[in-house]
Amino acid sequence: MTNQTPAVYKSQLAKINDTYMPQIETQLRGNGIHMTEYQRTCVINSISSINEMLVKEGIGVKDIDQSNLTQTLMHVAALQLNATATPREVYFIKRNQKIKNGGGNIQVIEMGIEGDGNDAILSRFGRNVKTVHRHWEVREKDAFTYPGYAGLQVTPPTWQPTGEGKVIRVVYPIEYNDGQVEYFISEREDVKSNLLAHMYNNLMWDNKKVEKKQKIKEFAETHSLDEILDNTEMQEAGNISPAWKEPQSRESMIVRKMRNRIVKKIPKDFSNAYIQSVVETVEDDFQTRQLQRKEAEIVEEIKENANSEVFEPVKEETTRPANVDENGEIQDVEYSEVDSIVDSFEESSDPY
Repeated sequence: MTNQTPAVYKSQLAKINDTYMPQIETQLRGNGIHMTEYQRTCVINSISSINEMLVKEGIGVKDIDQSNLTQTLMHVAALQLNATATPREVYFIKRNQKIKNGGGNIQVIEMGIEGDGNDAILSRFGRNVKTVHRHWEVREKDAFTYPGYAGLQVTPPTWQPTGEGKVIRVVYPIEYNDGQVEYFISEREDVKSNLLAHMYNNLMWDNKKVEKKQKIKEFAETHSLDEILDNTEMQEAGNISPAWKEPQSRESMIVRKMRNRIVKKIPKDFSNAYIQSVVETVEDDFQTRQLQRKEAEIVEEIKENANSEVFEPVKEETTRPANVDENGEIQDVEYSEVDSIVDSFEESSDPY
């Protein structure tokens, strides 16, 4: 890495800010968005974060595809995601992208939304949402009572934390503009469907996938999330990633999945069509990129192992029903392969 004095480094960042900020502000204005000071702060923090990441890679901002970089910064500004918030709301990675028709490669930036970034989006764009209160992480030995309902009257849940045991549920108190407070709850066992989706996806190209899926299904019907993660046979059958099973990441993964199951499904209203398109683009592009990356890994593996082992042909499943709810969420976990790629990437590929 090139040694740089703080003064030189600061001067370079100032030049980068001066280059991109006017472009972003102009383009946002063209989409009906007048840039606020906080949006400027988010862009500046993102530029600093991206530049720091690129310096570690031994390259500079000028080496990145400029249209990609500008678009990424516009997405950050539109969603008001802060790369230096604690906890962080957005992160960035660099990757090579092939140019069609043999045009070589270009370097591009990918942005990923952290768990707290989803909270921030809900706070700003949640339908009639006034305040997203800090979520509760209820543990095994905590005293907890569920909310009660008598007509429109709600008896709030109670929680006495002890700090002992695994997190078994997450509760989001959401306050609306009319003063009503709703309590959205996700249980630890709800995450089993995310894990199964991850396991089924890993079997997508396995020549014994039908047999292995059946074995996983039968085991999952009578065992808990943690029993699946602790079972060596299931770990091997579903090729469970370290992000799910390793002690240092397992609990944070499960808590994050519980949080995401709540936050992503709460209705949102985007006052600006461009902002809505940004949210959809970030999510759709993220899913597409992971599918493309998965396919590239498979092709590379085939090349490396060509002629090394003979496989019996397996009849492919020709129908893949997908039950989709009103929010566009796939409910049949057996076929939610795109979601599982995104879920596993969110936890395992964060370089920080």
